[in-house]
Amino acid sequence: MGTWPPEGRAAVGPPPLAWRGDIRDLIVALLKRCRAWAIADTAPGRLLPWLPVAFGLGIALYFTAEHEPTWWMASAVATTAVVAAILLRRRPVAFPLALAAAALAAGFATATLKSARLAHPILQRPAYNVTLAGFVELREERERSDRIVINVVRIEGTRSDEQLERVRVSVKRGLAPAVGSFVELKARLNPPLPPLRPGGYDFARDLYFQQIGAIGFATGAIKITTPPAEPGLRLRAAATVEGIRDAIDQRIRSAIPGDAGSIASALITGKRDAISASVNEAMYVSSLAHVLSISGYHMAVVAGVVFFVVRALLALWPPFATRHAIKKWAAVAALIAATLYLILSGAEIATRRAYIMTAIVLIGVMVDRPALTLRNLALAAIAVLLVAPEAVVHPSFQMSFAATLALVATWERGMPWVTAPRDTSLGARVALWGGREMVALVLASLVAGLATTPYAAYHFHRTAPYGVLANLLAMPIVSAWVMPSGLLALLALPFGFDAPLWRLMGMGIDWMTNIALWVASLPGAVGRVAAFGTGPLLLGTAGLALICLLRSPLRWTGGVLIVIAVAAAARAPLPDVLVAASGDAVAVRTAGGQLAIVKAGSDQFVAREWLAADGDARDPKDKALANGFTCDDSGCVARLADGTVVSFAKTPEAIAEDCAMAALVVTRRELPPRCAAKGIDRSVLRQQGALALRKTAAGWNIEAAHPVGYDRPWARAAAKPGLATSTPPQPARTGASDAQPKPEDLDPGD
Repeated sequence: MGTWPPEGRAAVGPPPLAWRGDIRDLIVALLKRCRAWAIADTAPGRLLPWLPVAFGLGIALYFTAEHEPTWWMASAVATTAVVAAILLRRRPVAFPLALAAAALAAGFATATLKSARLAHPILQRPAYNVTLAGFVELREERERSDRIVINVVRIEGTRSDEQLERVRVSVKRGLAPAVGSFVELKARLNPPLPPLRPGGYDFARDLYFQQIGAIGFATGAIKITTPPAEPGLRLRAAATVEGIRDAIDQRIRSAIPGDAGSIASALITGKRDAISASVNEAMYVSSLAHVLSISGYHMAVVAGVVFFVVRALLALWPPFATRHAIKKWAAVAALIAATLYLILSGAEIATRRAYIMTAIVLIGVMVDRPALTLRNLALAAIAVLLVAPEAVVHPSFQMSFAATLALVATWERGMPWVTAPRDTSLGARVALWGGREMVALVLASLVAGLATTPYAAYHFHRTAPYGVLANLLAMPIVSAWVMPSGLLALLALPFGFDAPLWRLMGMGIDWMTNIALWVASLPGAVGRVAAFGTGPLLLGTAGLALICLLRSPLRWTGGVLIVIAVAAAARAPLPDVLVAASGDAVAVRTAGGQLAIVKAGSDQFVAREWLAADGDARDPKDKALANGFTCDDSGCVARLADGTVVSFAKTPEAIAEDCAMAALVVTRRELPPRCAAKGIDRSVLRQQGALALRKTAAGWNIEAAHPVGYDRPWARAAAKPGLATSTPPQPARTGASDAQPKPEDLDPGD
């Protein structure tokens, strides 16, 4: 066997495992090795990157609660856990566990306190003729209409004594008033949209944390009137910034027509709602959608360009450069530029998160600390979650930090050749041809793409097989051509010489959109994934964290978790029947294995979500979706693969008949108490929302979007039957499509 270490060499870590003929000896040796690895991974300085993981897990636990936690109890538990961690700081085993518990409790308390602080009324029933008066706080341009958020001063016609604080209303395209205007209008309002299926994205939760209590559309003329009082300082500042953004947006789109101008405006001002549906879809399919959302990449480019230019200019002034740390001056200038970019772009959640990360990196340069480290990423994540704990369940946050975590970990440990001195013989030869940069770009695209794939599959039910190819072809142009041209155009704008630079920017954008359209047209460009639960997503996240944050070979246990997560996601059972929360749409899995869908209304949003969650590429507008149902004026009937009859009954006569011959009856009416079939009626839908049912040997397995007893601020529990007569949430009718969310509302960010 020899000795360890070999003669003449220093020992590095524990000796290698050796087979001694006894399995017990091997197990003991393995346990000793794992203990040594665990001690190394919990050494001083190694625990900080795990704090945001535990903190975020605590926030996620808050969102899984069936009813709203008590803020004072959550705060007391968090305080106790923090004190315990401080007292145990000298215990090598107890301290890491206590620190994790403290971070988890602190995350739970932070989300609870944020929800309590934002508590506001939510519209519970549709209101058809509401008079609204208030200040316009936000204006969005959409493909077919505009949307405004109104800070309500006066509201009449909601049949409720509660005063809604903010309302989001769709208006005709081009008629949205300016931010800061005081408006009066008539509108039809609906409660915020609940999940369209169990496990689906909760738009109502999203709107709750934006303090929006209702959505709807204007039904009459919009009157701009004199406000009863002057708007506050915050609203006046928002109006000023919005005016600047509008002016820049108009200037850009006058110089660059079509989608190129809309994308250019999105990159500079954050206004990305005017991009055509075809180009927007191609950007998502090709994995270039992150370019459309001002976040980490854009902040890095803006700060990097300013840092490089300022440092280069200061270096040209030798007396100043020899007396001052021009690197720190350049970092200050880059931070100022990033701050202005944050304000100009509208300061959305993704942009704020990117700004915090960029600011921490630049401050690290100012204080002579390494800029791109896991420690800085951890500080940025904690800062974001303290300000906006609700971001942890949003795909933008998840995909952004997953990609950044994987890239930083790869940069620190997996790509030493990238940071190696260029004077090495091999490094010099490779860099001479730009090979090192090209390989780094390919590897970065691959790493970021793999890290974000689980979240794209979970939220959007699809993957981008050619994402690396699209990013490889497009991102160098965006980084070296599009963004610098846009920054130069902004500087030239006050002097009137910006038009040529905007057109130059548009040429680069044309290249990017052509790449997106070409990649989207390739065979198999859309990898569709059926919906799966949060279990596989959490397992995959844990695996990614282990691989990236641990330094010992224990990190490869993360790979095992990822494999298990993939297997669990692939084996996730599909529902046999889906019922919309409104009761207006029903889907049944027929003998062919696909969903047959019938709906009473004309809105396609529910069908689109159901098909996407099923990994089905069919068009939600396709009339053939109803194949499998036999319908007449009184209702529809379909059969599962085993012949089980499912009824969608519309009239009392159909209900009476179907209760005798069907196994499952779905109706928006009340079912008779003696119905022999399993029934889903309006009382069930009122209490539980959208439903997914699976046929088992024992009967029906029912999963609800809001299980019985679920009571959260954004989804209040319905009154018990007999105490109220309200109906399930109704989809808006004429002109209401833009009152409902769009797929891009689930912004993947960057």
